[in-house]
Amino acid sequence: MAHIILASSSRYRQQLLRKLGLDFDCHSPAIDESPLPDESADALVLRLAQQKARAVAALYPKGLVIGSDQVCVNQGRILGKPGTREQARAQLLAASGNAVTFYTGLAVLDAASGELHSLVEPFTVHFRRLNDTQIDRYLDREPALDCAGAFKCEGLGISLFERMEGRDPNSLVGLPLIGLVDLLARFGVEVP
Repeated sequence: MAHIILASSSRYRQQLLRKLGLDFDCHSPAIDESPLPDESADALVLRLAQQKARAVAALYPKGLVIGSDQVCVNQGRILGKPGTREQARAQLLAASGNAVTFYTGLAVLDAASGELHSLVEPFTVHFRRLNDTQIDRYLDREPALDCAGAFKCEGLGISLFERMEGRDPNSLVGLPLIGLVDLLARFGVEVP
């Protein structure tokens, strides 16, 4: 089986990849993640996923490198990780009662041949109407400062939603496993 390298330091992506039962190494890519002028959310995450895979592939001349990137779009505005409680609170207030779409870019690169396959996985979350007290209680129990959208759907964050739409809820955590299995199959890696 091919040597698999996850181009990420995200513990969330590592946990997801472990679900597939594959052996893999991790290496954090050092790239500039700034959006280009007028770049759409789906173009941004696709570009960054591919850049992450290429950056790490330069260090591993053999193997399959997985790159992934995610952004959250609320009312046409691209949101990243909040970083602070104030920003998390603002993101959740803005999401209240709205549909928020997450775009996750995924790329798998064969470092030896340069063959690259990639995709963008959209996933939409419909938020309940949230009041200040609910948001504060959520942030007290599960501060999600390192998560785009300021919530963890794999935890208490699920209580913030009315419904979800999309092919793979794992994409909300940052690694769409259904799409990844499809891309890995193109390189002869069969899961299970």
